[in-house]
Amino acid sequence: MAARKKATREKETRQNLKEVQTCMGFVEAEVIRSFLENNGIKCVFKGSGAQSILPQTTDGLGEIKICVLENDFALAQKLLKKFEKTGK
Repeated sequence: MAARKKATREKETRQNLKEVQTCMGFVEAEVIRSFLENNGIKCVFKGSGAQSILPQTTDGLGEIKICVLENDFALAQKLLKKFEKTGK
């Protein structure tokens, strides 16, 4: 029963994810994830999995989407805009 509840919560969480940024490589995505998590926003990566085979991006192949919970989306956008301008 507990496993079923956990699976249901995980499914609901995936449904409540919103893409906040697209990165052209794993290093960039890790920097952004670290920044967001240091500001209290958990995030997950979505991608085709091609990053491990083709570490650079060609025509979107291997791009990584960074997703956050819907509740954190507005704050994440605000933080990322500030980060792009100031690097902090």
